[in-house]
Amino acid sequence: MPTFEPIVGRYISMVVAGDTMRIYVEEAGSGIPLVCLHTAGSDSRQFRHLMTDPSITDHYRVLTFDLPWHGKSNPPIGWREIEYKLTTGLYKETVVAFCQAMELNQPVIMGCSMGGRIVLHLALEYPDDYRAVIALEGADRLKPYYDTDWLHRPDVNGGEVAAGFVSGQIAPQSPSEYRWETLWAYMQGGPGVFKGDLYFYWVDGHFDDRSVQIDTTRCPVYLLSGEYDSSCTPERTRDTAERIKGSKAVVMKGMGHFPMSENPALFREHILPVLKEIRVNN
Repeated sequence: MPTFEPIVGRYISMVVAGDTMRIYVEEAGSGIPLVCLHTAGSDSRQFRHLMTDPSITDHYRVLTFDLPWHGKSNPPIGWREIEYKLTTGLYKETVVAFCQAMELNQPVIMGCSMGGRIVLHLALEYPDDYRAVIALEGADRLKPYYDTDWLHRPDVNGGEVAAGFVSGQIAPQSPSEYRWETLWAYMQGGPGVFKGDLYFYWVDGHFDDRSVQIDTTRCPVYLLSGEYDSSCTPERTRDTAERIKGSKAVVMKGMGHFPMSENPALFREHILPVLKEIRVNN
């Protein structure tokens, strides 16, 4: 017999930076709102395993959405005349606008990679608006280690190059099924989107000079990094945790840069205790 997953998908129109954007959003479960932010160059499919886990959805209303230009969300009208480049201001405004449009009261925000970076910005600037933030593979400063020009060239398949670049960030122990599921989403990315995301991730999003100002008594901060992550390395995660007093950092053994999608069974061992602590203490 056919089996339906408990995930419901729909579109919402909301204004971001003066443009009305058509955003695709999925949700499952009930309880404390938990907003999940996908990685650069990918989309919200990365969180499907969390959204089908009753241990999470029995306590949390899990929501995830495709950023404009990503997945099933549309780019703005006139996108052919625009170079996509994600800035810190635009990213923050998008997440804030989504939470307001969905009428979420003190949600938990969990992001991975560039999503893990932006949640720290949100904790710094809007600490009373969020119950807690969870940065997966997120640090307050990173360094580029490949040439992003390869991601947007007329003579190169940008999706395959993007998948090739990130493939080495998946832990060798991660199941082949989920490795290729993770990479498939990268292969489907729009032209120049991954490159535009990396502008925020590697250039505009640095704030290690201000991360010491995050008040974890107002907004608890959790940092989880995979031991095989060559982008947001465990060392960079620990350095960030040292600057954010009161934050809690965990290095996930056997994990790479995409914990929620590359090895969902192993990831739940790390995320369930965090979600339980947030639920009990806040």
